Amino acid sequence: MRKELYKAIADKLFLIAADGSMIDPEAEEQPERLIKYVDLWNHNVEFLDQEQPWERPAVFVEFTPILWDVIKPGREYRAKPVLNLHIVTDWKGDASSVSELQEEALEVLDFSEIIHKALQGLEGEHFSRFDLAETHTNHNHDEIVESIEIYKCTAVRKL
Repeated sequence: MRKELYKAIADKLFLIAADGSMIDPEAEEQPERLIKYVDLWNHNVEFLDQEQPWERPAVFVEFTPILWDVIKPGREYRAKPVLNLHIVTDWKGDASSVSELQEEALEVLDFSEIIHKALQGLEGEHFSRFDLAETHTNHNHDEIVESIEIYKCTAVRKL
């Protein structure tokens, strides 16, 4: 289920064009993508100097602990997983009302909306009802900005 969910999220994120529209994967000419890199979360923003560089904007998928309810002992389980999507962008400057960079600086807030629009209603063979639950805005940044979008879904595991 986690692998399926991760791949479904990554596939959708890579279909977002730089202007926020959705890319037609069948189109002959492909526009620039908004999201440049997707990976599993590993405290990536804490070790920028120690990691292999990755392009931004990037999204890191973090699976929180999953509590499974037994539906049929030993055979079927159901859960409501919570995923944190860490949206990492470059800091573009001061967003104050007197800043000449205000519009560029506030663009980081648009990413959450664009991503939500792309992921809304996402479902797969082992998960459904994927939807936004919380938004956390980062207020402690230097060269990057990390916002966290928290999503929930319903998942099924059958053995």
